[in-house]
Amino acid sequence: MTRLALHWQILIAMILGAAGGLAMNFSAGDQQLEAPVSFPSGELQPYGYSSPVSVSKGTFWSHDRPERVMMQIIVDDGNQLTEKRVFVGPMERSEMEKTPGSQLSEMTNWPSPKQPVAQTIEIVKPTLGEFKKADPASYALFLRYGRSPARHIGDRLKLVGDLFLRMLKMVSVPLIIFSLTTGVVGLGHADRLGKMFGRTVSYYLCTSLLAIVTGLLMVNILQPGLDRSASPETSGAAVEVAEKGKSLSTVLFEQVENMIPPNPAKAVTDGQFLGIIAFTLAFAICAVLVGGKTVDTIRMFAEAGFAVMMKLTMAVIKLAPIGVLCLMFFATATQGLSIFGHLGLYMLTVACALLVHAAITLPLILRFVARQNPWNYAKAMSPALLTAFSSASSNATLPLTLTSVERRAGVNNRVSSFVLPLGATVNMDGTALYEVVAVLFIANLTPGVDLSIMQQIIVAMTALLASIGAAGIPHAGLVMMVIILQAVGLPTEAQGLIIAVDRILDMARTCVNVWSDSCGCAVVARLEGSSTAET
Repeated sequence: MTRLALHWQILIAMILGAAGGLAMNFSAGDQQLEAPVSFPSGELQPYGYSSPVSVSKGTFWSHDRPERVMMQIIVDDGNQLTEKRVFVGPMERSEMEKTPGSQLSEMTNWPSPKQPVAQTIEIVKPTLGEFKKADPASYALFLRYGRSPARHIGDRLKLVGDLFLRMLKMVSVPLIIFSLTTGVVGLGHADRLGKMFGRTVSYYLCTSLLAIVTGLLMVNILQPGLDRSASPETSGAAVEVAEKGKSLSTVLFEQVENMIPPNPAKAVTDGQFLGIIAFTLAFAICAVLVGGKTVDTIRMFAEAGFAVMMKLTMAVIKLAPIGVLCLMFFATATQGLSIFGHLGLYMLTVACALLVHAAITLPLILRFVARQNPWNYAKAMSPALLTAFSSASSNATLPLTLTSVERRAGVNNRVSSFVLPLGATVNMDGTALYEVVAVLFIANLTPGVDLSIMQQIIVAMTALLASIGAAGIPHAGLVMMVIILQAVGLPTEAQGLIIAVDRILDMARTCVNVWSDSCGCAVVARLEGSSTAET
């Protein structure tokens, strides 16, 4: 039998993973403990904990559903009983407006403690990740006693998917170094690199601006969240939180600092992509300027290293279907569909804007600037796009993107080795678009806020600059969104309303980020007059 092409393998794995995860979610995604479970004093150290956490004896009860998790933990420290009531998940506005200290009391039938408790502590977090940071001991108890079968199996398969991502990250740094060095020394002249840099940056700025404008238009047409109201308490708390955040100028200056690693070797070990790219470029340019036998020696070494890394990368890429299946199973098994109900219009707005940019704007650029057939180019890039969607990390997908661009789309290595590493670090079309939609959605939910055209322009420009500073890792957009919220005086903690659905949207916008980087390769290759790969 003829072996299926890689992109078909990945697509089938994605469909099977999503179908299996949804089936598990529907059949075993809801588990409520019939009675509290007693646990002894001791130490727990689940996978992922760098050190054990201490727990006092007590009882644990939970109701685990895809859209929210409720826990009751009663701890006996020897002197008194302390009750913790935990809510993890998105809250409706009606729930958020309840009096502080009683907002969880009416949300479920909590088990009655067998003995009087001295105090009751309420913990409300939007995601289990945030809850883990706030209370690692209670989260460890949830892992041991409270997870539903769907979440338990999903977490197990995520470990396998994470192994695949680790292998991609393992090859990404040396692949960037050898590929970028090979591309630069192959140019032969430093002035040719300057032209390529200018064209690349111009493309990134133009497409990011087009993405932001698309997001602005879509959010003003569909107006998600416009008829909903926010609580005065939430708006009042915004000032204190905003003052603790970084300013945009601080973030951008930090990016400049990251381009100058004080220890290049440490930048490599820490995976600081901006520092790695900047130092590699400087080293390769200086090699070209020195010339003679020196540049020939470096070229031979870089080409040999690049050939070996491509061989290793291809071996890792063969495991992509397994990694994609596990990651998709985890996402659908743990989140399901019901969690998206009250955020449906917001998700639709983001999805429509991303679709317009990915299926109309970028293909038009491919057709009329790069002179490429958009459909054929998308098929060539499909392994990278599908992996980007499942992993939600453009940096982790970079090895597969490089391979697809060069081996399948036929773009010269001299172009791809420069454009793609830079794009994976600074070109975030999908992230910039998403941040604009999310900020205006939060503005629509906040009472008394009606952003003017000028304020929306501020949001757009801040999103453009903030997207440059966003890391190519999952959920990086949420970190940068704080800056945009501060720029127009919106409550930064209102991010909790959208964190629950961020993973799915993160997958979509990462796919758009990688697609934009790939299109940029074709555009720059066309302008450079080198549209075919070297043999």
